[in-house]
Amino acid sequence: MKVLVTGGAGFIGSHLSERLLDDGHEVAVLDNLSTGDAKNIEKIRVRDNFLFHYGSVLDKSLLFSLIRESEVVVHLATAVGVKLIVEDPLNSIETTWRGTEHVFDAANRFKKRVIIASTSEIFGKNESQVLKEDDDRILGTTRIRRWGYSCTMALNEFFAMAYHQERKLPVIVARLFNVCGPRQSGRFGMVFPRFLSAAFSSDPIEVFGDGHQIRTFLYVDDAVDAITGLLKSDKAYGEIYNIGGTEEISIIELARRIVKLTRSQSKITKIPYEDVFSHDFEDMRIRVPNIDKIQSVIDFKPRIGIDEAIERTIAYINNDL
Repeated sequence: MKVLVTGGAGFIGSHLSERLLDDGHEVAVLDNLSTGDAKNIEKIRVRDNFLFHYGSVLDKSLLFSLIRESEVVVHLATAVGVKLIVEDPLNSIETTWRGTEHVFDAANRFKKRVIIASTSEIFGKNESQVLKEDDDRILGTTRIRRWGYSCTMALNEFFAMAYHQERKLPVIVARLFNVCGPRQSGRFGMVFPRFLSAAFSSDPIEVFGDGHQIRTFLYVDDAVDAITGLLKSDKAYGEIYNIGGTEEISIIELARRIVKLTRSQSKITKIPYEDVFSHDFEDMRIRVPNIDKIQSVIDFKPRIGIDEAIERTIAYINNDL
């Protein structure tokens, strides 16, 4: 099978591309390296059945050409990280929305299957103990930049469902919750790599807010299992699936685990949100996915717990030094 991965030089995209190659597929990656990294695909660029195309999903001519030659599109080329979204909202919204518009336009024209990555940011301020796919979205004012990303990704999901319902395009929405692991960059605000980087340097580990926010984390190999499992299932199309971990942990406890497992001398400090973002920044006390739906379709179950995810990422960093 010929698969196009947009954003394939990014964190998740590079791991997915490797797995698809290992499974015997032909893989083409489109990435402008704005948030991805050429190092992430360095080892697979020499492999048979792999092609890298430097470019953007905003380049409609290039995108159409690549989709025409593919059988499946996995669309991962969207803005990443709350920090990037808050600091650069215009570019984030344009890349996320217009790029997705181009992907669906081409996929519909050439009748190709599409898996599009979405995000737990969809739910906004909904603080239900466990979030199901169809739970309500609760958002703040349009003056708060974070919710612009949530709305843009929601529009992507609406677009996906409309193409499936009205034009019978085979589409899957993979709604990701806090994926972590090797190659993830902390420069966009992701807490997992940011804490690890500080621990390795014995710098203070900065916890934003009071640290009692509850999250789950999903190791990237498990995320790839979920995406490739959905790709293989004819029953999966036309639906939205939560993809996330099940082990709940507070952010302060995550920092403590990372200090312990890296044997770091780092001190854990708490930083008010307004010192990092802006005075009107809003965060959620809890964000935990219900994954019953995906389990009913592909029997997905996260295999890697938080401690093992930390240990595997530490081993990768040590081998890369």
